[in-house]
Amino acid sequence: MDSTQPLTDSRASGVQLHITSLPGGRLGQPARDFVDWLAEAGQSVWQVLPVSVPDQHRSPYKSPSAFAASAALLEEPDAPVSRAELDAFAEREAYWVGSWTSFGGDLSDQVRFDREWSALRDYARGRGIQILGDVPIYVAPDGADERAWPQFFRADAVAGCPPDAYAATGQLWGNPLYRWDVLADDGYRWWIERLRRTFALFDLVRVDHFRGFAAYWAIPAGDETALNGQWETGPGRAVFDAACAALGDLPVLAEDLGDIDQPVIDLRKALGFPGMAVLQFGFEPAYDYNTHDLVNLAADQVVYTGTHDNDTVVGWWAELPEHRRDLVRAAWREQGVRADGDEEPSWAMIELALATPCGLAMMQAQDVLGLGASARMNAPGIEGGWSWQMEPGALTSEHAARLRALTQASGRVAR
Repeated sequence: MDSTQPLTDSRASGVQLHITSLPGGRLGQPARDFVDWLAEAGQSVWQVLPVSVPDQHRSPYKSPSAFAASAALLEEPDAPVSRAELDAFAEREAYWVGSWTSFGGDLSDQVRFDREWSALRDYARGRGIQILGDVPIYVAPDGADERAWPQFFRADAVAGCPPDAYAATGQLWGNPLYRWDVLADDGYRWWIERLRRTFALFDLVRVDHFRGFAAYWAIPAGDETALNGQWETGPGRAVFDAACAALGDLPVLAEDLGDIDQPVIDLRKALGFPGMAVLQFGFEPAYDYNTHDLVNLAADQVVYTGTHDNDTVVGWWAELPEHRRDLVRAAWREQGVRADGDEEPSWAMIELALATPCGLAMMQAQDVLGLGASARMNAPGIEGGWSWQMEPGALTSEHAARLRALTQASGRVAR
């Protein structure tokens, strides 16, 4: 893949593994070792979760800053920082630095992160690996952003989503919603600067909860559930048009999971962003039309064996009713999957993902390792999680050789 091309212009594949899931949970040698393993395995993309400061439950999706990076990820948290480095960083990131330092954040930690992350980016680039990052749509309540720019956020309602495949009763996230009219009057400067910061960190970016730009679920402030929410119209493409005018082409993946209607699809396609498909959602016979069904997958999608919000494939398979297992087995047979799915469901699903027409195929590291439900990263709507960490040496040359062979056979190895 070339960073000047859209994500799905050529066939490629990659692995999702957050920094905290590396052995030791930090940058440094384990991160470089993983880059080496990806290259050995014929992969082109490393997907991480947001590198922002996590909340008290370790979630990086409810960070106290939309701009600051987490010092907990640093390999050398006590490395010296010069005045010249501080001044240069503060000048370059002038739009948001004051919001973070006023909140009590340490500017030196941001310089350290910039230093270590830039070194990792260079290392990955030298081995043909692009890093796919993640930008959450919302910010944390009473965080640095809401305090610094209160005019951009609503007080009458909070964010969440209605019932979907992840949570039967919906999800009450509690994040403040945007005052899109005020942001528009400011030329969407806050969003432009947020995306500028994001694209300075990553080669490619997944925009979380993309459907919120078409319409979002607004829950009355103070409610204890998401059930009384209602759909309200989002800003549409205006945010991305403004960002594109300021920043150039946007290598964005739209996270279009959940309750998706035609306006969301139309918006994504009008912007030229690829969407997502998750194979675990593709075997639901109750649906008249299922965008995740193999027959509906398209080149302008990124297909996943599962995301950080899904169970591992092994955990999913263990709980799958037999009639749905039969649908999966039929798909394995039709696609010529060679792995014994009943014995190694995760590898059978990896083969299936690689065989799809989707331009980019992604798998969780837990699925390469064949791990069960105890290795699940997150269960939406349930506090906790986010703590799974890979054992040192877990990903071996044997794993790499097996994955490279499958990747090569599906025409996804660029090297």
